Amino acid sequence: MADLIQEWSEKIHKQLARKQAAATELLQGWVREQTVQGNERGLQEQLACYLQKLGLEVDLWYMDGKELSQHPYFVSPRLDFSESPNLAAVWKGTGGGRSLILNGHVDVVPIGDRLQWKQDPFGGEIVDGKLYGRGSTDMKGGNLASLLAIEVLRDLGVKLKGDVIFQSVVEEESGGAGTLSAILRGYRADAALIPEPTNMQIFPKQQGSMWFRLRIKGRSAHGGTRYEGVSAIEKSTQVLAALARLEKRRNERLSDPLYAELPIPIPINVGVIEGGKWPSSVPDLVKMEGRMGVAPDETMEQAKQEMKQALAGLAEQDSWFAEHPVEVEWFGAQWVPGSVPSDHPLMRLLGETFQSVTGKAPVIAASPWGTDGGLLTALADTPAIVIGPGVTEVAHYPNEYIRLADIFQCAAIFALTILRWCEPAE
Repeated sequence: MADLIQEWSEKIHKQLARKQAAATELLQGWVREQTVQGNERGLQEQLACYLQKLGLEVDLWYMDGKELSQHPYFVSPRLDFSESPNLAAVWKGTGGGRSLILNGHVDVVPIGDRLQWKQDPFGGEIVDGKLYGRGSTDMKGGNLASLLAIEVLRDLGVKLKGDVIFQSVVEEESGGAGTLSAILRGYRADAALIPEPTNMQIFPKQQGSMWFRLRIKGRSAHGGTRYEGVSAIEKSTQVLAALARLEKRRNERLSDPLYAELPIPIPINVGVIEGGKWPSSVPDLVKMEGRMGVAPDETMEQAKQEMKQALAGLAEQDSWFAEHPVEVEWFGAQWVPGSVPSDHPLMRLLGETFQSVTGKAPVIAASPWGTDGGLLTALADTPAIVIGPGVTEVAHYPNEYIRLADIFQCAAIFALTILRWCEPAE
């Protein structure tokens, strides 16, 4: 395999250098397409045409939201995907080799406060080797690296034994309905690479997460005689303390060295608190909404059960909760956790290829956020590893950018990885 890297490395780098200017313009065009949720069709159709010209078998389809919503892993705030097609393109191998999915999402989060942006959020402006714009780092730059890896290999006349499947999916930012649809459509492989923004670190494990809603009950009374009521706001402080204890317990038992650099590997975050309706009344209800992190090696049901038990334990310290238990609802977005063993063949191969291209050993860590890789790993039996050129620190932030040099370096790593994993055909 070392001979294979030596044989093809220089050819791939030279071909990428020839394509650098055109590829940069291509990414600028992608960033200028404002692919927020419900507005992905234009770019997806452009990509479909591009992939057809490359000679791949292209599949562009519209998800049936009502049918998809019956699946237990479906999460989305909408059922209408009429402007949000999914896209997959297959580079068919000759047979006898391992297959690989390159999965990326085309949807981007909203820009937020426009005044916090120094550049046009959808301008694709280049400054000092960085391309700015919403979606540049998360994750259109990563998608470009995947596309370039395929394109340069085809330009060089490579034929593979195994299939390569390029996916441009929607709905990742809302919980993964696009990748779920691709799985149910039959797209599976021996492994997957997901070029999310990792600063070129390799993530074999990824945290999952899910949203929760809690209702804490009190008893209303006039504020002048508040001692006759029970304040749901006061009771909610006990709930917050219980969540903090739960978070502490869950993280103390997480001994995975890949999470060693994160102060709280699987956080429990309360992001919304609403309570009370009138200044002169004792509040009888508080609603909390938050996000619970899920460890790579646990199931979402296990995490839910642990939350349930922690809240039930409040009754032991305050009899009010025995008669008025906290109501728990799981709603909205969720991301399935994922874990690939450190000795998986693709991990070894990817690490070797990374070192060959960059001249240094890769940083192996665990993702602090969820990706569609959890779905691929858990539901499609397709072990997914996350590595991409984007800048983790600016994903979802104003002035999002990506370093162009990292895209081409990632493309070289992916191209050589495809060669070694799928194997050249004789």
